Amino acid sequence: VQLQASGGGSAQAGGSLRVSCVASGFTASRRVMAWFRQAPGKEREFVSSITWPGGSTLYADSVKGRFTLSSDGAKNRVYLQMNNLNPEDTAVYYCAAGGGLIASSRRDKSQYSYWGQGTLVTVSS
Repeated sequence: VQLQASGGGSAQAGGSLRVSCVASGFTASRRVMAWFRQAPGKEREFVSSITWPGGSTLYADSVKGRFTLSSDGAKNRVYLQMNNLNPEDTAVYYCAAGGGLIASSRRDKSQYSYWGQGTLVTVSS
């Protein structure tokens, strides 16, 4: 399984960016794809996840109402639309994938088997 993230870049506070991730070779019948982020000097933290089938989403409280995660399950592609960005959103964003995770596990980075290379998002004030 390989995950390829794209998008990201720089934005000013209040602006928007989108990151996307495509998984190849990921054939589990029940899948979860997620985004985590890691700011300099901080732990990697959960941002959002989405299931396939079903499209059930979870969000970190810090991004709820600003970020939207969507998917094209048939193509193993997810899109994270980030609106109303603030400097605290600055981080490397990592795409992750796992199979059959229950809801209580989806925020736990140790439960994900596959990771992408990360893409940098920088938000200036």
